[in-house]
This record gives sequence, structure tokens and C-alpha cells, in this order.
Amino acid sequence: MKALPVEPSNDPVAIGSRIRAARQGQRMTIEQVADSTGLTKGFLSRVERDLTSPSVASLVTLCQVLSISIGDLFSMPETHLSRAGQGPRISLGGEGIKEELLTARHERRLQIIRAVIAPRGRGEADLYAVDCDVDVLHVIAGRITLLFTSERYELSAGDTLSFSGREPHTWINETDEETIVTWTLVPAAAR
Repeated sequence: MKALPVEPSNDPVAIGSRIRAARQGQRMTIEQVADSTGLTKGFLSRVERDLTSPSVASLVTLCQVLSISIGDLFSMPETHLSRAGQGPRISLGGEGIKEELLTARHERRLQIIRAVIAPRGRGEADLYAVDCDVDVLHVIAGRITLLFTSERYELSAGDTLSFSGREPHTWINETDEETIVTWTLVPAAAR
């Protein structure tokens, strides 16, 4: 297979904000970085504002002092856009519920699910658990009741409840109104 040629660009690569973020993450001042690298504060300030580009040697030294890799400065950030109503439909069980995945399918750090629950919609008849450390239920509109083995929470629009996903639970919309919620699972459920 023939590789596609990459056209060189004369556009400057903006890495200053990433260098500044790394410096601040290390809780270092520009003066401390200047002392450690032998570069001047003025030069470092211009680099952080993308007004000048460091030489390869200066960049290597700067990255060593800031404990970051040079590749991290040039990598494209991973982003995922989920437009309203266009996320993939999923089903984690229950009746009268439409669930839409808001995070990327491959995202493993967390999973956000938007659910529209019909009047009298309900989760599984038996209590169930989700394979995640933290489960966060946020009510956008309507009301929902979350049931645990020995506790019951009635939540309204604006309410948020955090709990262990491994704690057996179920839910029900006991009203005649539609309910809209988000479930945030950390890390993403394997289920």
C-alpha cells in the first residue's frame, strides 16, 4: 500500500499553552524553569505565548525539566462530539426508557448516558448492579425514584445522587410525566 504524501506546512505549531500548563502543573514559576534550563524568563514567556519557537535543543531541555514528552506537545487532543439526539442508542434494561450514549463508544474512563423515561417507566424488577465504581444520576426534568436494598430516594429536576454502581438498585418514574436524566458511570461499565 502506498503512503499518502504529507504536505509540509509553514504554519507555526502552537505549543505554548501546553508548555505553560505543564509548568503550572509542576507548580513551577517561569523563573524556576529559567534557572533549571538556562533559558531566559523573557524567552520562556514568549514561548508560552507562541511568540517565538524554541530550538530543538531548548525544547528537549524544557521538556526534561517539565517532565513531559516532546510528542505530547504536538499530539492532537482526542475529542468526541455528541449532538443532541444523535448518540448511539443503547439499552441497559428497563421498561419505557430510551437511552442514548453521549460519550464515545470506546471511552473507558467514564460513560455518560442520557435517558428519557416514559411515565411509569421502570428499571429491572429485581435490584441490579452496574460494573462501575461510581454511578451518578442527575435529573434534568421530571422526577425519578431510586430504590436500594434499604433506602429510597425521590429525586426532582436539578437533583444529583452519587453511589457505588455495585450497590444493588433499581429505579421508577412514578409520575404521569416524562423524566429526563443522565447516568454517569466511572469507569465506563463493562456491561
